Amino acid sequence: MRRTRHLLAGLALTAGLLAGAAPGTATAADPASTAAASYNWKNVRVDGGGFVPGIVFNRAEKDLVYARTDIGGVYRWNQAAASWTPLLDSVDWDHWGHTGVVGLASDTVDPDRLYAAVGTYTNDWDPGNGAVLRSADRGATWQRTDLPFKLGGNMPGRGMGERLAVDPHKNSVLYLGAPSGNGLWRSTDSGVTWSKVTSFTNPGNYQQDPTDTSGYNSDEQGIVWVTFDESTGTPGAATGTIYVGVGDKENAVYRSTDAGSTWTRLPGQPTGYLAHKGVLDAENGHLYLAYSDTAGPYDGGKGRVWRYATATGEWKDISPVAEADTFHGFSGLTVDRQRPGTVMVSAYSAWWPDTQIFRSTDSGSTWTKAWDYTAYPTRANRYTMDVSTVPWLTWGATPAAPEQTPKLGWMTEALEIDPFDSDRMMYGTGATIYGTQELTKWDTGTNFTIRPMVKGLEETAVLDLASPPSGAPLISALGDIGGFRHTDLTAVPSMMFTSPNFTSTTSLDYAETKPDVVVRSGHLDGGPRVAFSADNGANWTAGQEPSGVTGGGTVAVSADGGRYVWSPDGTGVHTGTGGAWTASTGIPAGATVESDRVDAKTFYGFKDGTFYASTDGGATFTARATGLPAKGNARFKAVPGRKGDIWLAGGAPDSTYGLWHSTDGGAAFTRVSGVDQADTVGFGKAAPGAAYPALYTSAKIGGVRGIFRSTDAGTTWVRINDDAHQWGWTGGAITGDPRVYGRVYVSTNGRGIIYGDTAETGGDGGGDPGTPSGACKVAYKVTNQWQGGFQADVTLTNTSTTAWTGWALGWQYPAGQRVGQMWNATPTQAGTSVTARNAGWNGPVAAGASASFGFTGTWTGTNPVPAAFTLGGATCSVA
Repeated sequence: MRRTRHLLAGLALTAGLLAGAAPGTATAADPASTAAASYNWKNVRVDGGGFVPGIVFNRAEKDLVYARTDIGGVYRWNQAAASWTPLLDSVDWDHWGHTGVVGLASDTVDPDRLYAAVGTYTNDWDPGNGAVLRSADRGATWQRTDLPFKLGGNMPGRGMGERLAVDPHKNSVLYLGAPSGNGLWRSTDSGVTWSKVTSFTNPGNYQQDPTDTSGYNSDEQGIVWVTFDESTGTPGAATGTIYVGVGDKENAVYRSTDAGSTWTRLPGQPTGYLAHKGVLDAENGHLYLAYSDTAGPYDGGKGRVWRYATATGEWKDISPVAEADTFHGFSGLTVDRQRPGTVMVSAYSAWWPDTQIFRSTDSGSTWTKAWDYTAYPTRANRYTMDVSTVPWLTWGATPAAPEQTPKLGWMTEALEIDPFDSDRMMYGTGATIYGTQELTKWDTGTNFTIRPMVKGLEETAVLDLASPPSGAPLISALGDIGGFRHTDLTAVPSMMFTSPNFTSTTSLDYAETKPDVVVRSGHLDGGPRVAFSADNGANWTAGQEPSGVTGGGTVAVSADGGRYVWSPDGTGVHTGTGGAWTASTGIPAGATVESDRVDAKTFYGFKDGTFYASTDGGATFTARATGLPAKGNARFKAVPGRKGDIWLAGGAPDSTYGLWHSTDGGAAFTRVSGVDQADTVGFGKAAPGAAYPALYTSAKIGGVRGIFRSTDAGTTWVRINDDAHQWGWTGGAITGDPRVYGRVYVSTNGRGIIYGDTAETGGDGGGDPGTPSGACKVAYKVTNQWQGGFQADVTLTNTSTTAWTGWALGWQYPAGQRVGQMWNATPTQAGTSVTARNAGWNGPVAAGASASFGFTGTWTGTNPVPAAFTLGGATCSVA
């Protein structure tokens, strides 16, 4: 799949090989990193949407299965629920590249142990080095060892493998194949430390495109797989024979017979191709190899399948089709551990008319196909595709024969037969995991059913989000699969956007006062790249486009739905009413555009630090505020129901970076204090009793990265995610729900659309939503103090005439004190802002009654008492 690239801040990773901390782990003395409120996080269901290049079955424990994705982390199969559980949601913002997984290994000696080789790009798109993550609890928690080089989970060749392997007899020994000339690496202490295998001297020389100056296609593929011959070892002793695949068309396979001390090129091997996979049937003594002329995962014009006899050294070409008849490479490769001699291989790059899967039950002497022609273009399939659980996999297409929909697959580099069940097979594609539980019917000529086995595995790059005040609660813009209209967040939509079906939707908007009117723009070879809907995104009509358009850019619709402004890639900003477009003036090409949510004639634009506005429907723009972020990503939105009210987030770590607010249509912006960095901004339903919409942002506040919410127009913020829910990079888009207080939709770059709900009924600084100003009193007392630390007791009194059902007391620390352990309340701290929320038992407070809580904290310099306390946005009196 194509992936949206995000250029983020450089990472302060060491080049040493000492064990690191778990990704995203916060220290106990950092209460700002804990959840601000009790949020429940889930995925908006799409089921799939991205490339799955690796599936790993543990060969010692039934139903222990893992999948790796190129940008969306690692998943573990839940047999009872027939779904996948994500395992890398704890990856934090600074280590976003660790959501790309290039290698995966499940320990057969100790099945609780799991290893992942992570890193997204080997060029400068990912500023951080790769790492090996290790888990002793099947991925529930991780420890990390940073590597002195990069890894490429989203680079060419990512479907080859597995590059990471555990010795099946001595599980403290692991091998890792590295790219970029870095060679073969080994750990002898269960992945804690790593060192280069200096006796392995061929690091690989294959480059997809040596002329690529970006470093993406010109990177050397390196060491691409490691396979142990378990028949050559005994428990507790290192396995004697190891095979390694190298990205070198003339020297693709090496072997060690002395547990990795020395290595030799396997004699007599075929040349001219890359060995994508090397899978050993130890019982029959056959090493099977799937070859392609390129690294994949998109391309491959020729390929072969070979079998190597480990005892005699005999090589045999067992390719399912003659070389002259191939138009694809081979990659997916698996053997049936229950039925030695049964082997399967995929033609991963056979895009048209479909991928092909081949099966042999006699060690490759003869093969049968998943489908074949009866009389061209008519096909006879051994299988039936049932995508009723994920209906969008048809793409809404009606192709002409010999193509079919849904396709059997594409980019099918992960192909695995369950080692405990000959009837179960899973294989990855560019958008899903397919599988069957009737595989042996293949051999009897009986039709078997293939279904998606992808529930819970959400892998989409989210580019924009909208939550209208009526109609569907969520409309999304996604990379590679376009986007969806979700009428039910817990159900898979029947179809992605069609008519037209963009390869990626880059921007969308709805008319604030007429939300049935929706517009989207995106990428599509040959166009059209803009589309309109009059029924809240249920149906679409392709629009015209001005000359010169090369991509979707950004698009906006007026508050009343009568006019559009489009800033496409390749040409300047244009305005129109849904037909022909007229070039706008006064605004540079490539500007980001949005509409005012009240005034139908007002549109806004932003580029390179300057804000622009139009009051004539986008015909002419004038420059307004300057001095805004001129470097890095910047996004802005206008507040519903408030003319000229605008929030802008963005910047770069080495330049201007933060959050700004304007209430005069962009003539002037005020930087929001306390927000160190911000990348997105969105609005949701106001807290009960509040007049201003809830604000949401992916930001760094008080030195802590997270998802934050404010219910008082940005005066105070609370972090609403926690360290277990970080999802790497979340800087694409964010929006609250205008109908459900507290609900927020968060974009990720590979983990799909995340949404959070809270059980709260009040605002971030308050308790009972109806508490009036002056209806509370606070007594704050430091009861004990020592060097660097203190203890305090707080009594909160309800001075109103109405009982409270819950409370949340807020204050600011004037000297930067930090709250530690708290009893009888739950603390949250973001920077100097603290909120203490009632425990379950002391939330109700009758009129005239009090609730008390206490805590320990830390201080440096001084420890003054807070000057003011707020409850529900109101100021309490201080005793």
